[in-house]
Amino acid sequence: MPLIALCVALSATGAARAGAPGETAGGVPASPAAPMAGPNGADPCADGTLSVPLTLLDAVSHTLCANPKTRSAWATIKLNAAALAIAKENYYPTLSGTAKAVHSATSTHLNQLSALDTYAASSYPEETLSFSWVLYDFGERGAELDSARQLLAAARADLDLSLQQVFLQATADYYGAQAAQASLDSAREIETLANSSVGAAHARVDKGVAPISDELQAQTAYAQAVVNRVKVEAELSVKRGALASDMGLDPDTAISVPPAAEEVHSQSTFTESLHELIEQAKRTHPSVAVAAGQLAAAEADERAARAHVLPSFSLLGGFSRSNEPLTPNLGSPSVPGNVSNWSVGVEVDVPLSDALWKRGIIARAHAQVQVQQEALYGAQQQIAEDVWDSYTAVQAGTANLSNSQALLESARRSLESAQRRYEGGAGTILELLSAQSAYANASQQRIQALSDWRVARLALGASLGRLTLSDAQEGR
Repeated sequence: MPLIALCVALSATGAARAGAPGETAGGVPASPAAPMAGPNGADPCADGTLSVPLTLLDAVSHTLCANPKTRSAWATIKLNAAALAIAKENYYPTLSGTAKAVHSATSTHLNQLSALDTYAASSYPEETLSFSWVLYDFGERGAELDSARQLLAAARADLDLSLQQVFLQATADYYGAQAAQASLDSAREIETLANSSVGAAHARVDKGVAPISDELQAQTAYAQAVVNRVKVEAELSVKRGALASDMGLDPDTAISVPPAAEEVHSQSTFTESLHELIEQAKRTHPSVAVAAGQLAAAEADERAARAHVLPSFSLLGGFSRSNEPLTPNLGSPSVPGNVSNWSVGVEVDVPLSDALWKRGIIARAHAQVQVQQEALYGAQQQIAEDVWDSYTAVQAGTANLSNSQALLESARRSLESAQRRYEGGAGTILELLSAQSAYANASQQRIQALSDWRVARLALGASLGRLTLSDAQEGR
């Protein structure tokens, strides 16, 4: 039947628009981490293998792809893209059709004229097609479409924000694991030094040139060094588990990271002044873009709510056809035939009740606009504070790179001097243990200074919304 053929054609058209499964459509990124790769970069989610030892780039890439936060934001984009498609479909006409195959049996009986009694049975098709198209509604659909567009833009910005946050978390845990590994190496060195101090003290006690308290104090320092080493081993295990969890792996997954490089490039990659950085971040940071998109969507929703109480104008049309046999006269047999009917017209829909007592809808929409205005203001203020804190941390971290190196060199020379003096009989055990403790503290401060500077540098990039995969390259 022609009507059935039309319905099949419309269904096929809709299926074609839907796209093949897995096809990226409507501005939806191909993967959670695709925006971080840039327009010409390779998708970091394309390769699922882990390097051994694990590089920072691999750690970040796997985290961006597998972290629940980024995947949830990615799914939200798909949801908002579908909502945008629905808003666009509101501009299309509504077309519906029915096709029926009817079996009918009709009998008539006249009490006084039984000769005119009739009975007829027939099977016939019946088709109906109806059409409706809203031509004008004072901007309600346009506002709904604008709201859907803004919410999709906000969802994209939210994915960008999640990528920045997850990127920073992965690098912090990666550098934390490296720092814990360096701390373990330092703790083992201190343990070895403490053990040698015990040997030196024991030799002096045996010779009768030192009291037994020297050996006991050295043994105490050695026991403390062992306790510290075990504690650092546990901390390293925790850091590795956190890094594995970032990447969507079980915490007990075996992960090894290479030693942290001692040399760093502390030159700033940010040429703008602090004020310029703050002002730019307040305009372009993903969290501000999220709040701005949600505000624009709320404003569009308010416009739609106000337009909802206004009339709408629609074009209507319909066509029906029935092949039911017809009875020309009472008592005559039915004969083959058909009945066709078509109509066309204009409908004006005036929502009287909405304008009279549904004003709360408009008030709620307006209040939502005010809420989103405050959210935007809060996001801008928070970004300004984050940039200030990160910038200050980078400045302090950069200064402490050289300070911690000088402290470590000084502590090393002091320890070597104390060892020579004690072994030569000129120094005391307290002097040796004090130098040994100072060296342990200086070593730990150097390790922490390197880790803090690396994390602070990336935290500043995240507060500006500028982190990209190139920042995860080794040696940067």
